[in-house]
Amino acid sequence: MKETLPANAGQFAERYPESWDAFTALGKAISEQGPLDGRSRRLVKIALAMAAGSEGATHSHVRRAVAEGISAEEIRHVALLGVTTLGFPHAVAAMSWADDELSGGS
Repeated sequence: MKETLPANAGQFAERYPESWDAFTALGKAISEQGPLDGRSRRLVKIALAMAAGSEGATHSHVRRAVAEGISAEEIRHVALLGVTTLGFPHAVAAMSWADDELSGGS
């Protein structure tokens, strides 16, 4: 099953297919490099996207997490854990991005 890319990523992939292929190959290699299982990797990716303040990446990784069977409660817990590290406003914003996807998509 081929993933539908967000508009900007899709445009990049179309314009620079060799670079996109190299980028996705790097992501796959990095993902398989360490001991974390797929579920843990996905939760970490959500946390990293939230911490970076990347709404688009948060949406993308939450969508993937839901498709992989990760519960809404687990995803929301990731945002909740950010309160003491990221600060309340940032964590609440990240929670709202997750909720966009958990409530049926944005």
